Amino acid sequence: AIDVTDVMHPDNKQMAERAIAAIGLDVGGVDFLTTDIADSYRDTGGAICEINAGPGFRMHVAPSEGEPRDVAGPVIEMLFPEGTPATIPIAAITGTNGKTTTSRMLAHIMKMAGYTVGLSSTDGVYIDGQLSVEGDMTGPVSARIILRDPSVDAAVLETARGGMLRSGLGFRSCNVAACLNISSDHLGLRGVETLEELATIKRLPIEVATDAVVLNADDKLSLEMADHTEAETICYATMNPHHALVREHIRAGGRAVVLEEGINGHMITIYDDGHHMPLLWTHVIPATIEGRALHNVQNAMFAAALAYSMGINLENVRHGLQTFNTNFFQAPGRLNVFDEHPFKVILDYAHNPAAVGAMCDLVDRLEVKGRRILVLAGPGDRRDQDIAEIGTLAAGHFDHYICRSDDNPRGRDRDEVPRMLKDALLAEGVSESAIDMIADEQQATNAALEMAKPGDLVVVFGDTIKRTWKQIIYFSSERGSEENTKTSTFKLPSLADQFSLGEDVQLIRDERGVRIAREESD
Repeated sequence: AIDVTDVMHPDNKQMAERAIAAIGLDVGGVDFLTTDIADSYRDTGGAICEINAGPGFRMHVAPSEGEPRDVAGPVIEMLFPEGTPATIPIAAITGTNGKTTTSRMLAHIMKMAGYTVGLSSTDGVYIDGQLSVEGDMTGPVSARIILRDPSVDAAVLETARGGMLRSGLGFRSCNVAACLNISSDHLGLRGVETLEELATIKRLPIEVATDAVVLNADDKLSLEMADHTEAETICYATMNPHHALVREHIRAGGRAVVLEEGINGHMITIYDDGHHMPLLWTHVIPATIEGRALHNVQNAMFAAALAYSMGINLENVRHGLQTFNTNFFQAPGRLNVFDEHPFKVILDYAHNPAAVGAMCDLVDRLEVKGRRILVLAGPGDRRDQDIAEIGTLAAGHFDHYICRSDDNPRGRDRDEVPRMLKDALLAEGVSESAIDMIADEQQATNAALEMAKPGDLVVVFGDTIKRTWKQIIYFSSERGSEENTKTSTFKLPSLADQFSLGEDVQLIRDERGVRIAREESD
């Protein structure tokens, strides 16, 4: 093994490099037949007999003759240039409601910006928009699947309570994290009894974020997480432009995403380092149904804040939000609208009080010519009071109710959840004639579709989403079609009194802005 680098003629070196380039290699070994490598092939003749795509390094690193030299170093430097990131950007989204839609929105924005995105959600693992693993994939296993995929250059990870309780996170740190809200769901399971305990669990991604966190300033438990993060930037999202803490945070140069009322509607606006940047009118975001679906307005605000915090330029953020739709194929089970029947159908995975309340708020904003019909359910493993609250919140917003059970009643009798929902509706003054109990999900959905007439609105809170969507789109009706809704104006709910800076609220001011100090017990 002889190293001849120092004596090789430049003509021979040039020919070897041309041969390597001709077949598209950047590293290779060339077997050169010649009488003397120190003489030009132009004078001595010769030939190349082999090109090796995986050459050995030993004759250069430890030659029997010639000068030892580091040939591996330049190869490593070529593969991993100095300054090249060793990790990919990671966004973690947690909260009670809105995680899947926000994650999908963010993944879509980043895909439009040129990234190959790995997305984990309750629907499965998606690589560059293609379903890789189907099922509820919101834990550390799905995170590892994405982070091990060499084609992925950005990860958007929906991070749910169950996975964190079982196995923690699938990453040591993330670049950005968001907590959308904390509300009653899964209480009484795995030792989590209170909202404060639930918030402590969902705070974990916030604690390990390095670059930025996005927190819901309209949700007290989310807002209080700000003092538990070491991230460089704290960003608040609020639908209340008069929010006292957020206004002070903005004056201090902090980052915030605020929903502001303008002449043409409601504008999502970004504040950062003293700059005011109008982003997008809510009515031009398809997922908001012309701005009426306020929960998706809020989800869009979080997606925009996360994308901006990951360095995505505003034009790409706008384009992403304007091209994202809540159809079944982009966001299954998230405000999927089907209006090819004589009546309109909305399928949603609402399964806790906060989600049901948000959907009822949307239904109130839609102008419906006919009746409003609801297929209502609740997970059987929730507390009795949580199931009853679902019925209480739905009361008064619909003309007819069909109470059903999930395929998996989760430890309850088949008719128990429908009975509890019916009792809650009756307690709120809903007429018994306006309530049906049909435990089977397919039969309940079919009954709602059968009773619907032209101009009606059918809302289905589904559990087996794919099956229910097929049932909706393949439902046969011969009753003709007519327009179901028309444009209407509306106002946002008042948030002015939901947050105030009382004398007992201790604030911390630093280079990151303003936040509420954690309690001593924390």
